[in-house]
Amino acid sequence: MSEPVVTRFAPSPTGFLHIGGARTALFNWLYARGRGGKFLLRIEDTDRARSTPEATEAILKGLTWLGLDWDGEAVSQAARADRHAEVAREMLARGHAYKCFSTQDEIEAFREAARAEGRSTLFQSPWRDADPATHPAAPYAIRLKAPRDGETVIEDAVQGRVVFRNDQLDDMVCLRSDGSPTYMLAVVVDDHDMGVTHIIRGDDHLNNAARQVQVYAAMGWDVPVFAHIPLIHGEDGKKLSKRHGALGVEDYQRMGYPAAALRNYLARLGWSHGNDEFFTDDQARAWFDLTGINRAPARLDLKKLDHLAGLHFSAMDDAAALRELEQYLAVTGAPALSPQQREGLLQAMPVVKEKAKNFNQIIEKAHFVLTTRPIEPDAKASATLTDVSRGILAELTPQMQNASWERDRLEAIVSDCAAKHGLGLGKIAQPLRAALAGRTVSPSVFDMMLILGRDETLARLADACNRTSG
Repeated sequence: MSEPVVTRFAPSPTGFLHIGGARTALFNWLYARGRGGKFLLRIEDTDRARSTPEATEAILKGLTWLGLDWDGEAVSQAARADRHAEVAREMLARGHAYKCFSTQDEIEAFREAARAEGRSTLFQSPWRDADPATHPAAPYAIRLKAPRDGETVIEDAVQGRVVFRNDQLDDMVCLRSDGSPTYMLAVVVDDHDMGVTHIIRGDDHLNNAARQVQVYAAMGWDVPVFAHIPLIHGEDGKKLSKRHGALGVEDYQRMGYPAAALRNYLARLGWSHGNDEFFTDDQARAWFDLTGINRAPARLDLKKLDHLAGLHFSAMDDAAALRELEQYLAVTGAPALSPQQREGLLQAMPVVKEKAKNFNQIIEKAHFVLTTRPIEPDAKASATLTDVSRGILAELTPQMQNASWERDRLEAIVSDCAAKHGLGLGKIAQPLRAALAGRTVSPSVFDMMLILGRDETLARLADACNRTSG
């Protein structure tokens, strides 16, 4: 029986959940969930100066909104400092690490001399093979006694075989002279203790892997499968930065994208399953594999995200769409829906979500059920309510009063009225739209009539007929 899959996402809480980090989390989540494994969360908060509780909260909220649930409690790396130090001392006892008494000034002096002489600035500690009897009574760092000859090889599931010459790697510090563990050691200890079997992360960590596998070897631990994924670039092919616009997951939530669409889009950024563009979570979990990840950087393309958002809105359950829309209102600081607005919006959802790319577009189209009488038309809509058009609406009202409230019958009444006046249907639809929605852009006037019902429709038409031309 094969070992259960355990993946992890390990962000640093120094800011928002970056869109690149969100994709890394998604890949780990998909790989674990598709194999009945565990997806763990570790907050790498060892940089106490830059780590903040607010950033940790932003990461947790971003993952939750994106629908990436993790197993168990989130682990704080800083809280495990004693365990990291214990491993450093164990490597020291085993002879795989050594005490280094070199000060920062001495190390910098070595590097300056090396630069001046054109030598490698890779620091080689004079204490590596020193007799313990010569050790001074002074603070010391614990350094890994890395192999000096040969090669360190990473068999990467995405990048392939990656070879590092050992003479190009220094003896990394595992425990600083103040007793605090380094990030490079902490990552390995945590991954081992958490039982991580697959490390899926950005390829900017590939060089770190060379040093980290040396820690695994020194401790006699099994090395996880590494999969270093290319970073996301902007549409201009350059590394994502503020000039490219939205960088955080919360930005995309505030822009009104549904979480399912962003999951779908992020999955396709650097991974593919044939020519499939639109897919469900179930399909993504079943299909996702490391072999489908591309080596080349992916490019952010918001037009593709818009397209996928439209497809997901079409496929989304109306009640689920309403729940997520209310989350959107909350994060954007908009007023919550009243019970009447909720009821009206749920009824209107099939028509207002059609062709929508974001929740703001849905809210705009749903204005007719979110507003109340008397409706105040905007400038464009008001311009369509002329004396002539209001006269036509006045003609329509009594005919609708006694008609069966069905789409075919309503369409026939409006079409007959238009023909009587020698007008196209659109010429009557616009003042009707202004009367019912107060907007020039809305769902079909007949959709609105059916959703509003006879009494409300006729009341709005009467209000419009009684308006004076502005």
